[in-house]
Amino acid sequence: MADLPDLYLIADMAPDLVAALEQRFTVHRGDPPATTRAICGGGSSVVDAALIERLPALEIIAINGVGYDGVDLDAAKARGIRVTNTPDVLTDDVADLAIGLWLAVERRIAANDTIVRGGGWNVPLARRASGRKIGIFGLGRIGQAIARRAESFGGDVLYTARSEKPVAWPFVPDIAALADVCDVLILAAPGGADTREIVDAAVLKKLGPGGVLINVARGSLVDQLALVAALVSGDIAGAGIDVFADEPEVPDLLKTMSQVVLSPHQGSATVETRGAMAALVLANLDAHLAGKPLPSAVL
Repeated sequence: MADLPDLYLIADMAPDLVAALEQRFTVHRGDPPATTRAICGGGSSVVDAALIERLPALEIIAINGVGYDGVDLDAAKARGIRVTNTPDVLTDDVADLAIGLWLAVERRIAANDTIVRGGGWNVPLARRASGRKIGIFGLGRIGQAIARRAESFGGDVLYTARSEKPVAWPFVPDIAALADVCDVLILAAPGGADTREIVDAAVLKKLGPGGVLINVARGSLVDQLALVAALVSGDIAGAGIDVFADEPEVPDLLKTMSQVVLSPHQGSATVETRGAMAALVLANLDAHLAGKPLPSAVL
């Protein structure tokens, strides 16, 4: 049997995906050999210029996730290295979680669950979700799926993005203006230098004492210290957070706040979607090895 090509696995993957990779490649988890032809990572994996330079035989970087802001695309493009991700298949699950986090914050679902499990019954009043004005930052596939779901609650849906889209929802020119006019600010934009800590103290102040922040995008979009301070001071009413600045580290103060709902970066974490994502990773790698067009190429 011919030697299998080398693949560098830089993130934890489901056992079924690992087994399938091992049928196709010699999988390395530590220091990758110079003969490495493929890298497989997750949405938070870092593939920088230094790593790319160390691997002269590298041909493809397959990301098991929709985000690829940790990949140095300029360095990859300069070398002719292909980059793929897994869009579309996780859109509905991430949008569902965004709405679920919002409802959990507004209706105190997680907080009340804790009280009842502890033997309590009398709890503070929650807040109505229906009729709220929803602002969405980022109107790609996931942002649009969130907007469609949010419409059913009877409030206004607005958005901001890099450019205005051909949609019925009103466009707002920037995130500060969006925070100023919405009750709930949902983040669904990509990570990267352009969006790093774009939700800062000033934006949170504009969201206001009745406002709720929901983040299913990237932890890098939020100034996490400013968020904690805004929650402590009451500058905003609550937050639902699936992504954090230094995962898996979560600020201790956030863990103590009943107005905050925390999730461990689980936007795509359903049996169905993780299976579809794995299948798309393999389809991209198989197509590359066979010299065929890639199903979901970024580069």
